[in-house]
Amino acid sequence: MLNKAKTLRGYTLHGLDGKIGKAKEFYFDDHYWTVRYLVADTGNYLLGRQVLISPYALVGVDQKDEYITISLTKKQIEDSPALNTDQPVSQQFEEAYFQYYRWPQYWDGPYDWGQFAAIERDPEKRLTCNQGGKAWDSHLRSTHDVSGYHIQATDGDIGHVDDFIIDDATWTIRYLVIDTNNWWPGKKVLIAPQWIERVSWNESTVFVGLPREIIRESPEFTDASELTRDYEIGLHRLYDRQGYWVDEDGTKNKLP
Repeated sequence: MLNKAKTLRGYTLHGLDGKIGKAKEFYFDDHYWTVRYLVADTGNYLLGRQVLISPYALVGVDQKDEYITISLTKKQIEDSPALNTDQPVSQQFEEAYFQYYRWPQYWDGPYDWGQFAAIERDPEKRLTCNQGGKAWDSHLRSTHDVSGYHIQATDGDIGHVDDFIIDDATWTIRYLVIDTNNWWPGKKVLIAPQWIERVSWNESTVFVGLPREIIRESPEFTDASELTRDYEIGLHRLYDRQGYWVDEDGTKNKLP
């Protein structure tokens, strides 16, 4: 299911033995545009620590009751490697973190999840993963920090990043929500990461390989919009781009 990052912010986190806090933001990998950690707001619990939850432990999202199920106990989280709130996510922390939970390192392999093309939920299969073959290379960005980045089309500015659409089955960022108010008043549109040519982190600018006029014709995205497959197909047809689901379904067919 597709969820807005800002909507998930504030959802209660239900662990195996009770509530462990609320969702605060997400760290994503800017190479694969995949969520690597949910940042938990634990209130006075574990004060002074950044509590990071890998998608390996994110079991599901309940939109009706606004909670995310976590397959960890409070004790597991308390004993996990500590990361101070004023420190970036380092190689030392990530290696210790994944070793502690006995999860495959996502950077160690050619796929989105290292040796696996998707999150491997089977512990037995995860144990067969050979690690240590690829060097750590951090690409982590915060959904909070990237919100507000300028969006530059091939022929000019079109707005700024307002939100992110996250697939809670794969924890992939499927779309950026773009607010075009400073160019086309009152409209928000969706742009897929695959349509991004590059990001200038120093200039806080995302460069999209599309002209402004095509983006202007994109269907408006509102809070009431339903992100059905038909909606997505129409969006990809407009931009003449193949849908992400084609490769994931293992097919070579063009859009219907």
